Amino acid sequence: MASLSPELLSGTLAADHPRIAALLAAIANRAAGGQQPARERALLADLLERSRARHAARLARLPVPDFPEELPVAQQRSRIAALVRAHPVTIVCGETGSGKTTQLPKICLTLGRGAAGLIGCTQPRRIAARSLAHRLAEELPQAPRGFVGHKIRFQDATRPETLIKVMTDGVLLAETHSDRELRAYDTIIVDEAHERSLNVDFLLGYLKRLIAARPELKVVVTSATIDTERFSAFFDGAPVIEISGRTYPVEVRYRPEFFASEDEDDEP
Repeated sequence: MASLSPELLSGTLAADHPRIAALLAAIANRAAGGQQPARERALLADLLERSRARHAARLARLPVPDFPEELPVAQQRSRIAALVRAHPVTIVCGETGSGKTTQLPKICLTLGRGAAGLIGCTQPRRIAARSLAHRLAEELPQAPRGFVGHKIRFQDATRPETLIKVMTDGVLLAETHSDRELRAYDTIIVDEAHERSLNVDFLLGYLKRLIAARPELKVVVTSATIDTERFSAFFDGAPVIEISGRTYPVEVRYRPEFFASEDEDDEP
């Protein structure tokens, strides 16, 4: 896979890359043995044509999201998009209320992510995964039905047309048994990484090894409170962007004191 050029893989589905690599290896082997790899070349050309056609169809389905300008993450979306485009791993440290959970998948959509594979977004709890999927569907009203789906234990609410998949950390880890290189995804967002559960720790370690085999994969690690230096060092100097949260007006009200009379009898 490492010998495949980005130009050859451009505009193809991530799931087709192993098959493309296998056909290229077969062509090289037959040519080295003095044989004509006509059949393999024809298969490769057909696979590339079909893969690029499916990629183009998925790209055409990507909606153009709207961003609430009052959210700090939305105000920094150009900087975040530039970092995601240029680096395999991006670390987003955003305070509670910054909008990172809901807006980062939409920022990835503006980069054309989701065309070569799913945009996977992990959550530490099942109720959070369901809630986020529902919220994203509401914020993407122009997207077709089923565009955003979720998968948790004993419940798979995704469809063939799903391009944004919200799931728990454990579900994504379980998928590595059948899809060792997570070829179903072109972008993975690990949210709430500061909770540091076993699932999150295993997942981060797995993704670090995976990006070496899949340079086209984009990983975004987000958290409200995170040791940015340690996480950046773990991912070999991944860039960090820190985003402030929103403050809300707080009104303080005092309940009037009430002292009951000791000689007062409640009985009639």
